[in-house]
Amino acid sequence: MSRMPIRIRLALAFALALAVVVALVGGLVYVRLGDSLQEQLDDSLRARAQTLAVLVDDDVGSAELAVEEGIAQVLGPDGVVVSYPAGSPALLSDAERARALGRSYFLRHESVPGLEEGPARLYAKALGDDRQRVLVVGASLDDRQEALDSLRSQLLVVGPVALLLTSLLGYALAGAALRPVEAMRARAAEVSSERPGTRLPLPGARDEISRLGETLNDMLARLEAGLERERRFVADASHELRTPLAALRTELELALRRPRSPQELEAALDSAAEEVERLSRLADDLLVLARADEGRLPLRPTPVDARDLLEGVAGRFEGRASFAGRSLAVSAPNDQLLSGDRVRLEQALDNLVDNALRHGDGTVELRADSADGRVTLRVLDGGRGFPPAFLPHAFERFRRTDEARTGGGTGLGLAIVDAIARAHGGSVAAANRPGGGAEIAVTLPAADGSS
Repeated sequence: MSRMPIRIRLALAFALALAVVVALVGGLVYVRLGDSLQEQLDDSLRARAQTLAVLVDDDVGSAELAVEEGIAQVLGPDGVVVSYPAGSPALLSDAERARALGRSYFLRHESVPGLEEGPARLYAKALGDDRQRVLVVGASLDDRQEALDSLRSQLLVVGPVALLLTSLLGYALAGAALRPVEAMRARAAEVSSERPGTRLPLPGARDEISRLGETLNDMLARLEAGLERERRFVADASHELRTPLAALRTELELALRRPRSPQELEAALDSAAEEVERLSRLADDLLVLARADEGRLPLRPTPVDARDLLEGVAGRFEGRASFAGRSLAVSAPNDQLLSGDRVRLEQALDNLVDNALRHGDGTVELRADSADGRVTLRVLDGGRGFPPAFLPHAFERFRRTDEARTGGGTGLGLAIVDAIARAHGGSVAAANRPGGGAEIAVTLPAADGSS
């Protein structure tokens, strides 16, 4: 059953449900008609008995009962037939006659003399004040049974025909309802990475199938966007890897081309080591982003003191800033705790401070403030800030300003900051300061109990 097409399954289910309904309705009509015919017959017998009881006086003797249809008898105290047809067999047994003396009732006999062959319906009641005689009237059940047989025959003929016609209609309706699904399936078979922009056709009705198509089209759009990001990521990564690899190969080839002095070999090895270090950083950055995309960036969240975190980062860059003639400043309240992985947060702040020292000017400020259960870590610098066109794309991978393209960066630093912030359930934003310079704010959840 489960291997059948949905259209056939729907038609069969529709046919089965309809068959149950037809059987129940047909059975109910059959029973109700039988009850109605029997009630009519009982009313007729009761009315006839009432009429005949008036005509029969206390001394009927052998007088005949005028009966238009059916049969009627008056039984004496000894059970002998004392009225029409005289001398005929009694319609009631002694037990049935005794019961009728107590109260009137209906009964059924399979055959009655004087009526057509077949079952008959009888009505017996006591007569006279002494209640010693019993009046019996009866009628054949053939007409009732004939009507029921006719109805049953019609149900057995009309029911299957109606079932067949409605099943065919159900099959056609199921096909019409599933036609948009088939159109969507056919179009889905054409979807491929070589044909971007392909979307599933939507039916005109705003129904469940239309909403399913919209959902699938949204999914296709997300998949295409993800695929485009992956393609761009691979292309950019290949470009970034090509440069240090080419430089490393050149250094090694030059070192091996002719005999070199120890000083020249040492310089070549230093240059190669720098390129290897660059490759190692790029590989680490790519690994962090890949894990973040999969939701598997390992975190060990603990309460972290914001001021202690910023001072630790500033201490690592103090020598570099002093060598460049610049300074670092930390501004954060005491006992301000945030929830996060200290190692990952230091990695994000290191990238921000490194970016500020590379491309900014003046003092690099590290600040922390809190509001509404969130702690915001800010890194600010002087200088020209970000180009306005760069700000909407600041945290995209391999996205760099034109000035930074020759500075040896990979364009992954801000993307890593964004990935670490999102992994902590936070966010990151970049902006230009009104007085000049750039500001990057990382907002993270505060630790429980933090002020």
